[in-house]
Amino acid sequence: MPGNVSLQSANVSGSFRTILWKNSYLPVMKNVCRLPLIATIICAFFAIPSVAQKSKVFNGKDLTGWKTLGGVATYKVEDGQIVGYCVPNTGNTFLATEKEYGDFALEIDIKLEDSAMNSGVQTRSHVDLSANGGRGRVYGRQVEMDPTSRRWSGGIYDEQRRLWLYPLSNNPAAQAAYKPNEFNRIRIECKGNITRTWINGVPASMVVDSVDPTGFIALQVHDIGNKPLAGKRTWFRIIDFQEGNFKQAAWSKTAPVVNLLPNTLSPDEQKLGFRLLFDGKTGAGWQSARGGGFPKGGWQIADGELRVLPSTGGESTNGGDIISDNKYKAFELSFQFKLTPGANSGVKYFVTLEEKTNGSAIGLEYQVLDDTLHPDAKLGRDGNRTLASLYDLIKANKTKNFLKPIGEWNYGRVVVTPDNHVQHWLNGQLVVEYVRGSKEFRDLVAISKYKDWKNFGEATEGHILIQDHGNAVSYRNIIIREL
Repeated sequence: MPGNVSLQSANVSGSFRTILWKNSYLPVMKNVCRLPLIATIICAFFAIPSVAQKSKVFNGKDLTGWKTLGGVATYKVEDGQIVGYCVPNTGNTFLATEKEYGDFALEIDIKLEDSAMNSGVQTRSHVDLSANGGRGRVYGRQVEMDPTSRRWSGGIYDEQRRLWLYPLSNNPAAQAAYKPNEFNRIRIECKGNITRTWINGVPASMVVDSVDPTGFIALQVHDIGNKPLAGKRTWFRIIDFQEGNFKQAAWSKTAPVVNLLPNTLSPDEQKLGFRLLFDGKTGAGWQSARGGGFPKGGWQIADGELRVLPSTGGESTNGGDIISDNKYKAFELSFQFKLTPGANSGVKYFVTLEEKTNGSAIGLEYQVLDDTLHPDAKLGRDGNRTLASLYDLIKANKTKNFLKPIGEWNYGRVVVTPDNHVQHWLNGQLVVEYVRGSKEFRDLVAISKYKDWKNFGEATEGHILIQDHGNAVSYRNIIIREL
């Protein structure tokens, strides 16, 4: 919630109405203003404004300072609110500020008339005026308003460019905050490289990104195609706007951060206890799984990337696997990886090196693979050797729209809690979940290639390993925190 002295009415419940002022909730009897003395004191002291307020970005009367881009949906000002009307088959339509902004905090209430609709708020965005028949194509980070069952309101999408940066599946604690068929309050803070969002006071998304330090703000009426939604409305009530220096709202201690700056930690990540496992310049913190320090060949560190160099395509036949110097018990590990066509690699955890193998060291593996071109994707059982799977044990339940193309960076994440609950994430989507040592886990091991290894995957601690499978694969942004 905002730190400024803005005032709003909140949910009505029973015989009380909650009034928010400076982040404090004060119960006021619903009919209190019928009492002349109390009414005079309260109404004079609080000076409750109308819901839609005049601000630096919207005058509350007309669309002066705004322009329509993209499609031909219509926008009007009604009762101090901006109202967008759906038009079939027009493409996404945006109402954009004529002015561009850098650092700002925006609070806005949004309501959708139908659950089949969609909307959002563009931040620091731009337009290609030559596209879309001269109406322009808007691109840039968008804060999502999504009433569907996936519940991604407050997530961050990169319109017409990099697609989902922070799907709200990445932060399940915020998914329940959206209120269907009501006004939902979105808070957006853009400060430096950091964009943060809240939905109805719940911290939702945080993206650290150097792209677009300035740009316009825009409201979206989403394309409805042929759906019977013509004339349906989206309401926008701009509550507060602060440009430049503003008081930042309190952030969550648990919400994941998506950091797109190579090999850096944001202040919030540092507060959460993360540290870099790869500094972007040296092999510090890593060693060959064969011993003798960091490999002298087969690996390259350049341009902020840790690269496996191509060789024969065999397991650990060139530079060999590398392991972290330290061992970990319970942790959250994040990493970016970039595949070349047909490439194979993997990130393993709970690696002890006690097992003797001719190829790669043994451990639980987050598979890193080109599912289309590498033959290993067709082996195993039911796809349990595909990208992001628990290799040879559990198939990753992923959808294609979560995959970045070969040659682009994907985000992997492994979370292991002290009770041995394990999750694999891919680009913000939970794709694998299991419990180490459970009956279900042991049953899977018993029918896998690991069946002959005693207590496979159940070590109390182990190294993190990056696999040399003889193909060109790059890694960066490798960070970890112990839980």
